[in-house]
Amino acid sequence: MNSWASQAAKQLFQSWARCGVTHVPRPSEAGVRDAEKWVDQWSVDSGVEAAKNLGVHPSLPSNNDALAQPSSEIKVAAPAQPATVPTPLPPAAHQRTTAPLPNLPAGQTTWSERPLELAARVERFRVLQEEVAACRKCTEIVCRRQKTVFGVGPTNARIVMFGEAPGADEDRAGEPFVGAAGQLMDKILVASGLSREEVYIMNALRCRPPNNRTPTEAEVENCRPFFETQLETIQPEYIVCWGAVAVRAVLRSTESVGRLRGKFHNYRGAKVMVTYHPAYLLRNPDAKRLTWDDMKMLMRELGIPIPPPKRA
Repeated sequence: MNSWASQAAKQLFQSWARCGVTHVPRPSEAGVRDAEKWVDQWSVDSGVEAAKNLGVHPSLPSNNDALAQPSSEIKVAAPAQPATVPTPLPPAAHQRTTAPLPNLPAGQTTWSERPLELAARVERFRVLQEEVAACRKCTEIVCRRQKTVFGVGPTNARIVMFGEAPGADEDRAGEPFVGAAGQLMDKILVASGLSREEVYIMNALRCRPPNNRTPTEAEVENCRPFFETQLETIQPEYIVCWGAVAVRAVLRSTESVGRLRGKFHNYRGAKVMVTYHPAYLLRNPDAKRLTWDDMKMLMRELGIPIPPPKRA
């Protein structure tokens, strides 16, 4: 097999490995011989066609058996006209076609820019969604995902619900918090005098990690330009961090949810509330009481009346 075919095969096997393939069937000897003949003939035919495109007309043996013999003299005709300069390719779809998105340094205590008009927010999100769809940074995730999960809700929302990463249901739907955890969050919002339609919902990651595992620090950092630009564009008054991954992404803190809940933190002027992820609450129902205490703290901030406790 020639060097070109070897390199192509190597790249193919590497891409399979990244997608989880560990073994491939061993081909038969006859299959290997047939493949080598096809590759050799394909290489020659491709070279002849490329030469003709440049005005060069090689003379080659007319049958396949002659390929194994030393090639005869190649007659080269003078080019009929200068070779055409290739036309530059258009920019890739994920390249920005609008003004650069804001640069967001770590530790900043205020928003980087004045609030955008609604049309400008929508356009920025359109461009950002294209970049998310074209992102290939997390190689383990990208070959398994079905859809990217950007976020949903009004771009001028007062409150952002910030979660961890898409699950299987979200990966299929392309929308955050639509599975069992999302249904529980919807109930929590309604009990708190809020609705899903009036908040913006997003995650630290825009793609589902394999087997719903916890996102790695590198994966969160790969998505940071996306979620920080979303937050900068929305400029919410309040951010609710659901779970430890959201805390790590927004507050850059490794403290536990238990140590951070019960008070407000700051993200560029927005008040950040920390509570347990709905998926954790499904596994640990006793923690729902703590999350309800957190939501009542938010309700007091928003001026929403707190309903009296239900009688047993």
